[in-house]
Amino acid sequence: MPRTAADGFALQNKLLAALPDSEWSRLRRYLLPLDAPAGKTLCEPNSRLEYAYFPTSAIISLLHVAADGASTEVAMIGNEGLAGVTLVMGGGTTTNRVMVQSKGQVYRLRSAVLREEFGRGGALQSLLLRFTNALLTQISQAAVCNRRHSIDQQLCRWLLFSMDRLESDELTMTHEVLANTLGVRREGITEAARKLHNVGLINYRRGRITVIDRVGVEAYCCECYSVVRGEYDRLRGTYAYSPHRAPLAAVERGALANGMRRIDRSLAI
Repeated sequence: MPRTAADGFALQNKLLAALPDSEWSRLRRYLLPLDAPAGKTLCEPNSRLEYAYFPTSAIISLLHVAADGASTEVAMIGNEGLAGVTLVMGGGTTTNRVMVQSKGQVYRLRSAVLREEFGRGGALQSLLLRFTNALLTQISQAAVCNRRHSIDQQLCRWLLFSMDRLESDELTMTHEVLANTLGVRREGITEAARKLHNVGLINYRRGRITVIDRVGVEAYCCECYSVVRGEYDRLRGTYAYSPHRAPLAAVERGALANGMRRIDRSLAI
């Protein structure tokens, strides 16, 4: 069944938008839109995964949780993919805490439906494998960055990744939450933000960080951002030029424009 104007919200997720009409028509009836607030935990480590989540206007964080309860973000997922790839990799649980980083909308899909469609060996399988490769690159680079680079550079990396997914230069995140996300002390985040502010790269006030010089932030950042960004650029190219993809022109422009207006961002994996 060809996609229609009513599909506009779900098709803000680039992976879903890249599916051919035949696969989209099988999945669309099972996709449930959800809103979730920032900070909501969607899944705890070693919990059974009942659903996969396709973000449209939200960002999901995958957090490693240590024995003492401290957590560190190992990856973030936006509208380029889904949370729950372990469902099609032979696992039914996740080793990470899955939490909403930035509020927004996601589409939930039952695990059994995802596995069945993946098992058909069609476009969804190919796209999920490519997305997983990009996600693994992000996770491995985060491990390097957290060990080798300064808090200033880690903060720049996080800001750039978040901006890529939100398409905004203003981010809502307290220093305390950001410190927990990066796995560092709050004082370290405060000092790093002050340094970036003093050199004219960002402005910050309680709960909000505004990037005023993105080029400068990229220059200040370590190489980790460009390595991961390159992998996601290749992924986006795959989505954009997939021979399976039905053109977005199939969705009526006027209705899609309305649908693309910033919905209150929420989330759930």
